[in-house]
Amino acid sequence: MTKHFKGRLFQNVMALYGAQAGRKIIPLLSLPLLTRALGPAGWGMVAFVMALGDLIVILIEFGFNRSATREIARHRDSPERCAEVMSGVIGAQTLLAGLGIIIFALVAHFMPALRHHPRLVASGIAYALANGFAPLWFFQGLEKMRTSAALELSGKIAALAAVFVFVHHPSDGWKALLAGSIPPAVMTLFGFALALRSMPCRLPSGRTVREAMRMGWPMFLFRSSESLYGVGNAFLLGLFAPARFVGYFSPAEKISKAAFGLLNPIREAVYPRLSHLAARRRQDAASLAKASAAVMIAGGLLLAGGVFVLAPWLVKLLMGSAFAPTVTVLRIMAALPLLLSITYAIGLQWLLPLGRDAVVNRIIIGAGLLNVALSFLLAPHFLHVGMAVAVVCSEAFVSTAMVIAVLRISPFWAPKTMAAVAVSVAGGEA
Repeated sequence: MTKHFKGRLFQNVMALYGAQAGRKIIPLLSLPLLTRALGPAGWGMVAFVMALGDLIVILIEFGFNRSATREIARHRDSPERCAEVMSGVIGAQTLLAGLGIIIFALVAHFMPALRHHPRLVASGIAYALANGFAPLWFFQGLEKMRTSAALELSGKIAALAAVFVFVHHPSDGWKALLAGSIPPAVMTLFGFALALRSMPCRLPSGRTVREAMRMGWPMFLFRSSESLYGVGNAFLLGLFAPARFVGYFSPAEKISKAAFGLLNPIREAVYPRLSHLAARRRQDAASLAKASAAVMIAGGLLLAGGVFVLAPWLVKLLMGSAFAPTVTVLRIMAALPLLLSITYAIGLQWLLPLGRDAVVNRIIIGAGLLNVALSFLLAPHFLHVGMAVAVVCSEAFVSTAMVIAVLRISPFWAPKTMAAVAVSVAGGEA
């Protein structure tokens, strides 16, 4: 197992842990400031708008964080091909960003809760644009995670400082959203400048944009379906419950996913390496997949147990007594680190590099529809607790279905099956 986590891959994992400190730990440091300054209702409004912004981010990303990462990883030795991929992605994202702004404005216009908060809406749009354009996919594809980690960490520190200086009252929620736009904006500006130093500059063309959209579509379908149970939960709850219940739910979701975020550096570093190996040396890809699965699932189990046991202490420390109802939600959602580790380690880290996008999409679409159905059934009656149950049930469905799919298609611990899959995929690529 240890042979897979040496050299460049090990350096990428360590760099991504630095980024993860900025991505998860620093926002958790800002959580006590935000929850105490905004209160449950004020924080609930911010969480609701942020969830809407995250849905627009998925539209702008259009699955490029998977499809473009995979394409860059496969052609990392060809600057010309990398330049084509980047120009197509930027052109496509520009068009999608315009559509996203229109959607955001329409939702805000027809929702009374947002109609009278123009600054909050404008900040939400800025948040969506900044996060949607962040070129993390390019650095992941080239396995240059140390550069992106440095950019992201510096931006998160600046965002924390902005929250400390400017957010003091319940009416300052829009400032909190603007602060959340700083890290991706820093990564976008400096990231594109650094990327252009490593490849030729290409303007988007109709051909490259269409190609980018074609490659990104399966992953967009995956991400948009995933958003129905993984990103838009605060938005769904806000359709049925007052803002304060969104405020009780949202911190628990953030903490449970931040816990799983401790495993994200392994996932993000292994995925481009698996994509590279799956196209060349699939036996090595299978060996790496097994090693990363063992590490991630063991870590997910430990994190789930820790969150469950420490839930009362975490809520009191990070949010205060006004958020006491969050303890129950957090204990329900403590299952997420384990379920997510199974989903990514056994399913996504193996099925996607092998090109099994259709299988993954069917599972994710099913989970998204299940989550929406459960939220309509549970959230109106059980509010924040019902939404938490819906999320965990949906993620349990995903992890179980991913394991079954791998068992049926290509168990990565079976060398003979692996060889057969290698022939099959090679034939499909041809």
